[in-house]
Amino acid sequence: MRRWSVVGAALCVLAAGCSGEAGDPAEEAAASGEGWTVLVYSIADTDLEPYLLADLTEFAGVGSNENLQIAAMVDRAADYSTDPLLGLDDWVGAKYLSLGQGEVTELADLGEVDTGDPAALSDFIAQGIADHPAENYALVISDHGASWPGVGGDESAGHSTLTLDELRSGIGEGLAEAGVEKLDLLGFDACLMATYETASAMAPLADRMIASQELEPGHGWDYGAFQVLADDPATDVDTLGAAIVDGYQAQAEAEGTGADITLSMLDLGQMGAVDEALATFSAALTDRVADVAPVVGRERETVLGFGRDADPTVDTHMADLGLLASEIGVEALDVSDEADALVTAINDAVVHEVTGPAALGASGLSIYFPPTEELLDPDYASVESAQAWGAFLASYYDAGDAIPAEEQPEFQNAGGQAEVFFDQDGLNLVGTFDLAAADNLATATIGYGQVAADGSVVFFGEEPAEIADDGSGIALGIYDLTTMTISDGEDTSYAYLTLNYDDEAEVATIDVPLAYYAPGADDYEDVILSITFDPESGDVLNETYYGYNPQAGTFGELYADPTGLIVPKLLVVAPDGTASWEPASDIGLYADLPSLQYDFEPLPSGTELYAELTVADFGGNSDSVWAQVVVP
Repeated sequence: MRRWSVVGAALCVLAAGCSGEAGDPAEEAAASGEGWTVLVYSIADTDLEPYLLADLTEFAGVGSNENLQIAAMVDRAADYSTDPLLGLDDWVGAKYLSLGQGEVTELADLGEVDTGDPAALSDFIAQGIADHPAENYALVISDHGASWPGVGGDESAGHSTLTLDELRSGIGEGLAEAGVEKLDLLGFDACLMATYETASAMAPLADRMIASQELEPGHGWDYGAFQVLADDPATDVDTLGAAIVDGYQAQAEAEGTGADITLSMLDLGQMGAVDEALATFSAALTDRVADVAPVVGRERETVLGFGRDADPTVDTHMADLGLLASEIGVEALDVSDEADALVTAINDAVVHEVTGPAALGASGLSIYFPPTEELLDPDYASVESAQAWGAFLASYYDAGDAIPAEEQPEFQNAGGQAEVFFDQDGLNLVGTFDLAAADNLATATIGYGQVAADGSVVFFGEEPAEIADDGSGIALGIYDLTTMTISDGEDTSYAYLTLNYDDEAEVATIDVPLAYYAPGADDYEDVILSITFDPESGDVLNETYYGYNPQAGTFGELYADPTGLIVPKLLVVAPDGTASWEPASDIGLYADLPSLQYDFEPLPSGTELYAELTVADFGGNSDSVWAQVVVP
């Protein structure tokens, strides 16, 4: 990697935007170490480049003055945007910049830089502080996020990312070289980074951390919030953090993306107490795992989650830690004291947060919790801050493996066929399971689709079903006999939906798997269309494309060209049981999101329909009953 601190220092002598002329107020403030310096590490060598350029333009609306200095390292890609940045022509590679009021000054052209190399981050921090000394420092890292695996995905460097260890070393070494003990504020303008694992790892590096539990819309933060620093150099970090968090919410609501947002500011000085409380809670769960595992499994299935996907191998498996601990404590009284202590510690650490209606009640911190060991990423074992929690997960999976065969789910229906009846709600599937499995059950779902001529089933969707709590051993799934369609105004396609509904949040979310073809592209990108709506009125509150990068393991809003094409995918199960995701149509729809229309069309009378009701225990053991019927 190219070392550039000497180049940056040399250019500072020549660039008025860096060193200023004699008597320049910004130079005098820097020399005396007053006010704030904000460093922006903008990993724009990804499909988020257009959004990140907009953020920098937004930040330049505040601009540097005698109270505030803004420096950025901006690494751009070759293919996603050719737009200039505040008069600076398009470029490929990285540049070290100073953001003025409505303008930008190039301090160094760095060429190709691997932003996933912690040395690049540490160099930028050390140089940025040396060139822009101040009393207070903030660092914002902006790009795709992946929760505990890290942040980034530099496409010119093999989708290189910064892991938590690399973030810690890169930031720590940069601060040490600059002679600064810690940052006042560390921010992740990226998806999914408000996790216990991240906050615990970053605790030695900053007083406060701002991040989102959920996927972030592409517009990200409102950088106009930093105006509080330009107005008053004595602004404290909590005032700044509250302005950023509240500004994010206001901008999301103005952009129509506020339904499922989260953003929290964490007091990293409180993370030692959270570490201790989580270790104690984890140990209590491990010690009592045989008794509490069924409760944990049920609560894991219903707790608020983030970065969901219909494909469990892509789902992030991030669960809200505060809500999970709280619900386990209510249902498992022998660990309630430890659960309460953890919830209290989290509440003390989360000093300010906002949530949209789809994330109502979010605690501000998530944690990794795959439902089964098969879905556990083996790299999680290397996360230093998660050793106690990882030990509990191991014991939990062992308890699931130890469920005796006679206590695993088994329906009693003859021939595996469900009892079936139609009513005003649609198709009802009823199964009766052996009560020996009742205490271990964690979830129930109903899936439904049309029977094709070759005997395969083309599934339209999956949604939660119910398990009776009266000791009857009955499970019930209801399908309303409609299929979701998406139209661009010219063509219409069926779509597969995964429905998530939270009674307390009073909103519902539909996740639709799609293939996105950029204009002129032969290959597609896997995308989720996330739609949040009011189930009472049917009004759509939020709709966003989110892309998953399998090379980097990161998520982010997809910048979809309106002239690109989307093709919804349906789950097809062949007669031999082989499952695959196939295009719903050979005609693509234009990807112009505001123009898309959604509907739920009743299935025509006479449609041959297959439906399947499944119950599963906390160990991942499951059984199903099915029915093949004709729509009346």
